[in-house]
Amino acid sequence: MPSGCAEQYPAHDGDALRALVQRFVREIGLLSSDRTPCGRPIAVSHAHALMVLLEHRRAGLEPTQRELGQVLGIDKSNVTRLCRKMERAGQLVQQRDAKDGRMRLLALTERGVRLAASVERSSRDRFQRLMGAVRHEHRGAVLSALGVLNEALAASATPAPPDRSGRDSRDAADLEPQPRGRDDADAASTPRRESA
Repeated sequence: MPSGCAEQYPAHDGDALRALVQRFVREIGLLSSDRTPCGRPIAVSHAHALMVLLEHRRAGLEPTQRELGQVLGIDKSNVTRLCRKMERAGQLVQQRDAKDGRMRLLALTERGVRLAASVERSSRDRFQRLMGAVRHEHRGAVLSALGVLNEALAASATPAPPDRSGRDSRDAADLEPQPRGRDDADAASTPRRESA
């Protein structure tokens, strides 16, 4: 860290980390609900879902809703709502797993692949510009520090709270919901116009 920076933040390590992460989150644009840090007019979770599914497609894999939710770090209701939104927009196909009919396998449509690839390019460009603004001698330290922070996050992660049935909420993320008509989440969410 350049000299003098520590004076701008609280002396306690945890408070200093909190202040730095909060500043980064705000300045890169992660608090926007309808735009990614790279400027795409979709929610951050939607953009990340597209890129995760694109990576799986390249590897010849079809993840389940639960697996997608685990990668994104979102709960089953949010991943279900996100998948339905992507399906309505023609970006995603959900089909039952032949081995377990309760499971839903996810695959991008051609439209979804095009949008995902476009989002991925924008994301790469944004982070290349960001790294380009870091002095060359500090780049290794930045990457190393983020790697250490990711490891610390994994080590300090807490289990997801159980759902109303008493099961871990992550375990039921991709199970077929019981028919009950249009749920509140669908009624409250309307598809936002996407640009590929």
